[in-house]
Amino acid sequence: MQSESLINPLMQAISHQHYKVRVAVIHATGAVIQFGNVKSLDDVLSHLAQRCFDDIPQVREAVISVVGEWLLHLRDRYSYFHKLIPLLLSGLTDEMHENKELALTYWKKVGLQWEKENEEDIKDKLDFYAVPSYYPPELTRPELGCRELVTRNIFKILPGLCHDITDWVKGTRIKASQLLFILLQHAEDHITQHMELLLRTLYRVCSDEESSVVSNCVKAAKLIGAFVSPAVSLKLILSDLERAPMASYLMILAAVIQGSSRKVLQPHLVPLGNALCSPEVSQRTEEVSYLEQLLCCVEALIELCQEDCKEISLQLTKVLVTIMAIPSAGRLHVKLEDAMNALAEVQHIQRVTGLYKQHMSQLMEWVSLTHDHWSCYSPELLQLDVIATHSGPVIADVLKDFVFILKTCLQTSRDPRMRLKLFSILSQLLQKPNETVNSKGQFCNYLEIVIKDILSPNLQWQAGRTAAAIRTTAVACLWALIYSELLSPEELRNVEDALMPQIIVTLEEDSKMTRLMSCQIVRTFLDSCTKQSELSKIYPELLKRLDDVAHDVRLAAANALTSWFKCVNYPETKALLKTNIEVLYQELLVHLDDPDQNIQSAVLDTLKEGGILYPDILAKEIEAVVHKHRTPVYCDQLLLHLESTGWSYSES
Repeated sequence: MQSESLINPLMQAISHQHYKVRVAVIHATGAVIQFGNVKSLDDVLSHLAQRCFDDIPQVREAVISVVGEWLLHLRDRYSYFHKLIPLLLSGLTDEMHENKELALTYWKKVGLQWEKENEEDIKDKLDFYAVPSYYPPELTRPELGCRELVTRNIFKILPGLCHDITDWVKGTRIKASQLLFILLQHAEDHITQHMELLLRTLYRVCSDEESSVVSNCVKAAKLIGAFVSPAVSLKLILSDLERAPMASYLMILAAVIQGSSRKVLQPHLVPLGNALCSPEVSQRTEEVSYLEQLLCCVEALIELCQEDCKEISLQLTKVLVTIMAIPSAGRLHVKLEDAMNALAEVQHIQRVTGLYKQHMSQLMEWVSLTHDHWSCYSPELLQLDVIATHSGPVIADVLKDFVFILKTCLQTSRDPRMRLKLFSILSQLLQKPNETVNSKGQFCNYLEIVIKDILSPNLQWQAGRTAAAIRTTAVACLWALIYSELLSPEELRNVEDALMPQIIVTLEEDSKMTRLMSCQIVRTFLDSCTKQSELSKIYPELLKRLDDVAHDVRLAAANALTSWFKCVNYPETKALLKTNIEVLYQELLVHLDDPDQNIQSAVLDTLKEGGILYPDILAKEIEAVVHKHRTPVYCDQLLLHLESTGWSYSES
């Protein structure tokens, strides 16, 4: 008769500063409700819930004891199960082992008592007790009465819990996320009917700043994978992904996959793989957090499904290539490599190159679908970069397609920055052609296309820094072809007319590397004995490079001039170029007195080679300038060399 009047003063004292008072108040409240008016329970539940967060273990123990007794002995307790169960189950997550054990003891008693009281209702379940075909091995299955209690009340508990899990107070969110996991463990496949609310909540909470909240929600999502049919869970998650792909959606999907049974998931692999590799999902954003979760989905599939992944190997490879192609994914590089290796390993394929070999034609077809419209921002361009540079010798399997893409996209009318990227890819491959494009010895069949349709047009001068960078990479590609001996002397002679005029022009480029490689290329052309009629146009440009600011370029120019002299091997040519040769002698003698000893040495070798053409003229030129040289020793050496060839002053 007096219980209602006691509730208010008790609730005022339940947060007293002395913990013993708080404990006494909780126990007193338990007795007042137990033996008084049960309706007062609604007035005390929120206060008791706050004590679940109390810093003192004895206070939390008192809450567990009182709630446990109510669940066992309270009159009309069935009406309050949905309000009391969350409070007792929260005790299962208590920091203190003793409190946890106390909560578990009470919970088991409550479940057994409910079983006895409802024996007729659950007779079939008691008689035909069976463990689900797949149950998470790390968990212990609760008793039937406990499961039934949660199952029959979860529809009342879940909405409030989902609200608390997004509360602004960190402690509330942590406690609610822990409780969610316990509820789902008890509800098992009955959570299917609550999937929309659950997923909506989990998506939101997975972006929580508190790591323990996120961890608990991921554990809860794994239970969805274990207990809910993939036909339901995957359909809902994938439809959400299609509408608005977000990192939190992928995090939940990865957890659902991890919690699933391999056998149950197997029939759903193809639609799952197709969804992950679709551009709407895999190419949605460059945010690292999103890419990380996308990678987690792939890793989860590989780890769970093992050999079954062969069915979606192409789709998973596409996803991994797409992530690799995104510049912001740099810090995921090691994980991506590991995932590639794991995907190859579960299919019993040796190394990643074997994986590329298995899918190379489909991958090239995949990236080349839109190559007519590529720009520097096209994801396919970056994907091609990954495929071409990571596949090693396998790129030679699709050489025809690769060269066709290069020919189409490297037209001078196309986006300059896109062309620069493609040239960088080609240049990288040509550094070791026998391990990449020429691994099958077939690259020579495409040399004419590469040189006349790709390199030659892009060597032509155009204004702008990007155009200059393109010329640099084009020159680098040509030098790589020559250096790797893919271009034989005979083939060099065939392409001389197409390339020599443009290479001569690139000797004036701002880039030191371009000028250096151009000198080396000119020298190579000269070594293959260029056309005699063109020699007069070449040497003035090489002479200019002897005044270059870069030491390497000057040495390369001197070496090229040595090859130029070797080309003058016909009497008619020698006579025709007499004036040019005289000018060359004069200019080279100036550089023979260069402050740099290496340059002096290189010029000396050049003059030794050229001196045999007109030794008389060279001797006169030496006499005219020797007194001006700081170090006449090189002039003396040159005269001695001329004499060693059979020439003498008497002949002059």
